[in-house]
This record gives sequence, C-alpha cells and structure tokens, in this order.
Amino acid sequence: MADTAKVAETVRIGPNARVSGNAQVLDNAWVYGNARVFGNALVYGNALVSGDAVVSGDAVVSGDARVSGNAVVSGNARVSDNARVFGGAVVSGNAWVFDKAQVFDIAWVYGNARVYGNARVSGDAQVYDNARVFGDVKEMAK
Repeated sequence: MADTAKVAETVRIGPNARVSGNAQVLDNAWVYGNARVFGNALVYGNALVSGDAVVSGDAVVSGDARVSGNAVVSGNARVSDNARVFGGAVVSGNAWVFDKAQVFDIAWVYGNARVYGNARVSGDAQVYDNARVFGDVKEMAK
C-alpha cells in the first residue's frame, strides 16, 4: 500500500526527517533532524518534532508543543499547547501532556494519565493509569 502522507505547503520538513504512512503535518508545523512521523499521526499548529523523535500511531502533537531528542509519542497520545516532551521520554496509550507541562529524561507517561499545568515529570518516573500530575508539581524518580 502506498503512503498517503499529507504535508501542507507551509510546513517545514528537514532533509533527513521522514513523514510517511497516513501521517499528516499541517499548518506551520516543523519536522526536522532525524525525526519520524508515521502511521496516522497528526502534527499541526506551530508544533515542532525534532532530533531523533518519533510520533506514530494515532498520536497528535499540536499548538506550540515540542517533541525532541529521542522522545516517543505513540498510540492515541496527545501533546499540545506549550508542552515539551524531550530526552528519552515516552508518552503513549491515551496519555495527554498539555498546558506548559514537561516530560523528559527517560520518564514515561502512559495509559490514561494526564500531565498539565506547569508540572514536570523527569528521571525514570512513570505516570500511568488514570493518574493526574498538574500545577507546579515536579515528579522525579531516580
């Protein structure tokens, strides 16, 4: 089956970045470095996917969100608003990271978890099931 990926004219895709499958990159989004966007993933708004980051499955990265480094956003996960996911962090399942939240290092957010507000999840922390991390919380595990 041929790729049906859609990339809008206003989008910037770097020479080593790849958009494939049924993925869509729209609006003013950027995908660069060695980043990969595939499956049914959607990247739009002013979102940025860079470095060796991967956005796959039915994941959505939107608004002014940033996914970078070796981060992975997969499944039905959402990263939106001004959220940042970077380093080796993973956001998967039905998880949602939004507002000004940050998930980084090798932290995992998965299941139906939500991380929002000014929350920061880092180290090897895991936030999962129906957990909510919000406000000015800093969740770190070592």
